[in-house]
Amino acid sequence: MLILGIETSCDETGLALLDSEHGLLAQQLHSQVAMHVAYGGVVPELASRDHIRRVLPLLDGVIEAAKREVAQIDAIAVTAGPGLAGALLVGASIGHALGYALDRPVYQVHHMEGHLLSPLLSRPAPEFPFVALLVSGGHTQLLRVGGWGNYRLLGETVDDAAGEAFDKTAQLLGLGYPGGPAVSRLAEFGDPGAVKLPRPMLGSGDLNFSFSGLKTAVLTAVRRAGGSNVCEQARADIARAFVEAIVDVLVTKALRALDQTGLETLVVAGGVGANAQLRARLQLEVEERGGKVFFPPLDLCTDNGAMIALAGLAQLKRTRDPSINGRQLAFSVHPRWSLAEATNS
Repeated sequence: MLILGIETSCDETGLALLDSEHGLLAQQLHSQVAMHVAYGGVVPELASRDHIRRVLPLLDGVIEAAKREVAQIDAIAVTAGPGLAGALLVGASIGHALGYALDRPVYQVHHMEGHLLSPLLSRPAPEFPFVALLVSGGHTQLLRVGGWGNYRLLGETVDDAAGEAFDKTAQLLGLGYPGGPAVSRLAEFGDPGAVKLPRPMLGSGDLNFSFSGLKTAVLTAVRRAGGSNVCEQARADIARAFVEAIVDVLVTKALRALDQTGLETLVVAGGVGANAQLRARLQLEVEERGGKVFFPPLDLCTDNGAMIALAGLAQLKRTRDPSINGRQLAFSVHPRWSLAEATNS
């Protein structure tokens, strides 16, 4: 089965063709970072307009790269949420229009299910069951993944996600947008132990997270170091302390989740999963205890169409009924949508 995936939830336009038997055939991605950097963050209206310009050319590119025809598409998967309402509507409109024109089923999938399953596109791929650490701009969660659509929440952030903490720290250090990669690069030049920052909820005994207090601690450290006049070495020291704090919390909770579930396989997904320090620590500590850790390829850590096509395949595996039949005109998007609601519907 040939599945087209369309992703337009925020600031990346991604399309991909996935063959249920032969894997990923082709994908194309356009990032809007260069457009939004002048504003210090994503401007929703600009994001929506840019998606409109990009979707169809990217679709043509994917079809050509895969050496397929549009008429060969068997099903379409679109990100229906969560995300920016206007941006979601662009991808959903294109997907449902194609479904209507081709009389093909359309699967409305959850953005985070795509991230959750994206490591399955790597080779070798993890086998079910496993613990998933889902870390992105808006989500920090630990889940037990028993199979396609079989997800049990183990713990999540009670306030800000890890990605939000990275972005806020980048702003405080004058690094701009996007924050995560810039903070990680700067941290490499910091002196270990030069700045002390807390590890929120590290000793809570549960699998929940909290990062709002860490953001406040970074603000205090920046002010003590001189505020807007903080020197370059002090900025690097704060960045290193911040990254080490985030990594300590994520690694400790992930290992605790493995202990509590009795599983040996950890899967890391989401944009923060591209962080080099986090990857190195998890690789070392999981393998030291005889387990295995899997990461998606770096080009699949950001939002992309391949993970959406895979989430569509997951929906097809757990129910043969599509979200919407090709000839059905009505559809909706869900800017705020829990993974439990999406997979249990």
